[in-house]
Amino acid sequence: MGHIALNADADVVSLTRDLVNFPSVSRNEAALCDAIEAILRAKPWLEVTRISNSLVARTNLGRSQRVIVAGHIDTVPVADNDSAVDVLAGGSLPSGQKVDEDVLFGLGSCDMKGGVAVALRAAVTIDEPAFDVTYIFYECEEIDSSLNGLTVIAAQRPELLVADIAVLLEPSNAGIEAGCQGTLVAQVEIKGVRAHSARSWKGVNAVHGLTELLARLNAYEPRRVEIDGLEYREGLNAVQIHGGVANNVIPDSVLVNVNYRYAPSRTSAEAESHVREVLGDYDIAILDNTAGAMPGLDRPALADLVARANGQVAPKFGWTDVARFYALGIPAVNMGPGDPSLAHARNEHVPISQLHSCEATVHAWLRG
Repeated sequence: MGHIALNADADVVSLTRDLVNFPSVSRNEAALCDAIEAILRAKPWLEVTRISNSLVARTNLGRSQRVIVAGHIDTVPVADNDSAVDVLAGGSLPSGQKVDEDVLFGLGSCDMKGGVAVALRAAVTIDEPAFDVTYIFYECEEIDSSLNGLTVIAAQRPELLVADIAVLLEPSNAGIEAGCQGTLVAQVEIKGVRAHSARSWKGVNAVHGLTELLARLNAYEPRRVEIDGLEYREGLNAVQIHGGVANNVIPDSVLVNVNYRYAPSRTSAEAESHVREVLGDYDIAILDNTAGAMPGLDRPALADLVARANGQVAPKFGWTDVARFYALGIPAVNMGPGDPSLAHARNEHVPISQLHSCEATVHAWLRG
């Protein structure tokens, strides 16, 4: 499929459709970045900076507050869902699933080209926002953290990320999800003694040693932590098991990956300490540990957005880039069209009604 030119005057549904039909799998965002850049640079009220295949477009009106509105332009790889398809209520998606409302199907429709369309429409139509606004359209969110456009911008031009609050237009069913939980992955090694399975008594079966570890995880009671009136629910779970040598060998080692999702009130160091305490004397290696983000709903600009969303706020359980903003001292929330459970799915789609409602809320908020 050839690239489709983006129309700066298109409505949010048409723009989302064109964005979906513009391929941008991670590391292949250049053409889409070019098209978005051309639209942004045509607006005299925006100061546009390009860093690799990420764009930062800023108003400089001397407002008392600055807000960030951000979305990533890359997608996961294609899974027979690369073209946008309009499906009416009562119809079936190309994947076979029935839908009960009008939706737009296609790769990135939910994660997160619908949100990008909302932000891009705001950038090119709102010339006198109530806040100074920094719009960020960034690359490589779906792959290694070191390549993430926000990481690159923070390293090269950190002054471009200075703001009072941030709104990340990740899918949240067009509601507000505040903060996000942290995530830690610990790898536990259970050791045994290798032997021929015909003489198993001469060895120690590492796989059988899983019993105690799994019992400990089964008995674990995760915390429920209330922050700013929101209840974050933690979890500690085995997520991968690797072990075994051959069908005639008693295994001498098994590796278990354990994922801890923790409330944003815990630091990464506290999370690691807690996991080590729960797992006891096992050999443990920490493979990944990224702290979450506190809600920050006391900030006036976020309180105003919440009010415009009818006061409906939920905690974000999964980790998102709001944590990157929080690490920079910027409270952030997720608010975008689409069901987050459909992100990366073959049947990815976004309700037309949520595109309109999210745009209405965000644009009214920016206009003041």
